[in-house]
Amino acid sequence: MAPQCTPSAESASDKITTTVFRLFTFLSIVVLLGATLAAQSSPPDRSKPPAPGPTPVLRVPPVVKRTLSNGIPVWVVEVHEVPVVALSLLVRSGSSADPVGKFGLANLAAALLDEGAGTKGALELADAVDYLGADLTTASSFDASSVRLEVPVARLGDALPLVADVAIRPAFPEKELERIRQERLTALLQARDDPASIVAAAFPRLVFGATHRYGTTAVGMPETVKALSVDDLKNFHAAHYRPDNAALIVVGDVTTDALMPLLEKAFGGWKNPPGPKPGVTLPPASQLKTRRVFLIDKPGAAQSQIRIGWIGVSRSTPDYFAIEVANTILGGSFTSRLNQNLREEHGYAYGARSGFDMRLTPGPFLAAAGVQTDKTAEALKEFFIELDGMRKLIPAEELNKAKNYVALGFPSEFETTADISRHLAEVLIYNLPENYVSTFIPNVQAVTAAAVQGVVEKYIQPDKMAVVVVGDLKVIEAPVRALNLGPVRVVPLAEVMGTP
Repeated sequence: MAPQCTPSAESASDKITTTVFRLFTFLSIVVLLGATLAAQSSPPDRSKPPAPGPTPVLRVPPVVKRTLSNGIPVWVVEVHEVPVVALSLLVRSGSSADPVGKFGLANLAAALLDEGAGTKGALELADAVDYLGADLTTASSFDASSVRLEVPVARLGDALPLVADVAIRPAFPEKELERIRQERLTALLQARDDPASIVAAAFPRLVFGATHRYGTTAVGMPETVKALSVDDLKNFHAAHYRPDNAALIVVGDVTTDALMPLLEKAFGGWKNPPGPKPGVTLPPASQLKTRRVFLIDKPGAAQSQIRIGWIGVSRSTPDYFAIEVANTILGGSFTSRLNQNLREEHGYAYGARSGFDMRLTPGPFLAAAGVQTDKTAEALKEFFIELDGMRKLIPAEELNKAKNYVALGFPSEFETTADISRHLAEVLIYNLPENYVSTFIPNVQAVTAAAVQGVVEKYIQPDKMAVVVVGDLKVIEAPVRALNLGPVRVVPLAEVMGTP
């Protein structure tokens, strides 16, 4: 027998049905009303991109400058939104300080700082850092080395002795040196099978030469990595890691007055060794005078890796802001000329870019892309169309777009304590003006088309650049030679990658 509904059940069912119907009717009316209003309003103008909003105001808290009893400068920025601290101990020596014949020493020394220090071995040190909820890293660039700490402010006092041990009292254990040495030699061996890694080593080698420090990557060559010893590491550390060559940057939820006694306790007893600190002076590299083409064979490569460039400019250049805008137009953004040409228009590459690697002394400028092997010559032709095209006066609309790209993106680089710390490190290492951060956006916006044209004339001269291509020689050599870009030399892999 079918179940019988009671009057109360029927009444409840009817109420639910009525409620659902009314809700559906209401939503239908809302949708129809919205569609009617949309139809009555004017359609959006899609003929041009929307105008950018006002330039955001960058407000970085002031830098408080103090000094420890042993002379180490301390820069403090108090940021109290989040209870964390970012601390950087900077040493003003990096790979540029490597002795001739020991290229890779500074980078290897920095890598081994936290592989045992003070009374702790590598694992004990790692456990101690993890226990504090901290992140401790060591690194080295061409111009500086660093020990960086990010830690909850409540654990800062416990973490500082670990930082001091790593920076001042590294053990450089033989066992850890051999482990990291083998890792690096393996990576260098694997790099010989990767066209992108080959060209990364080949371009500076061919532009700066084998004897200049910039002609070898920071890691060094296989033969130098094999030869570095514990004594080399200890001697480099003793010579360069010293109070008169160091600085401390602290950003986070601290007060300067409460912080200074903690820093003094951890680092104030660090003493300078006898004698003056070593100077780091690189000889000037010989700039290219004519365009030359270098081909490196990588049989079967699916892409050709292209690098075009020469010796650029140092970070201290007064042309910095005009160069930033010019490079943004050429290859420093997704909508740059190189990327739009090689990726969007022709489909030769996933992406194309350009950039100036500015150091204490002039580093390289290069334009780069990985392109289809069978389109290598065509891609090179387009590269030079864009490089030569930069010598014409930049249209006002394109100039303003590039300036807005640089200026509007700058405030986003100060979102975290670590971000602020990195920018202060740049100011300190390169001796930039104290108002560099606060005047960055106005300086970018003040760049004129004439200024851009001026830096292009000085620093982007395509007829004097090296063209380095790593790819399948049997496919690319004849078409590249047919372009008549300049003298062509096929470079043996061992010349740029060393002997494994």
